[in-house]
Amino acid sequence: MLNNIGLPGLLLIAIVVLVLFGRGKISSLMGEVGKGITAFKKGVQEGKKELEEASAEEAKDITPKVEADTKVAAEVEKDKA
Repeated sequence: MLNNIGLPGLLLIAIVVLVLFGRGKISSLMGEVGKGITAFKKGVQEGKKELEEASAEEAKDITPKVEADTKVAAEVEKDKA
């Protein structure tokens, strides 16, 4: 259904919206949309940062265990020999 709307149809819709709401309201609405997009991007970046920090902490927690397991395995090998 929307595939049949061409450039003239879109221009007509834009003119009707402009007449109904006025330039000031549309301008403020677009400003709010821009702020929303900026806030969304910032939230996504903060989420990625939190995930990276969590995975880094998890890696730090695993590293001492791996080193301890390696020492235990070396002692077991030494006892076998």
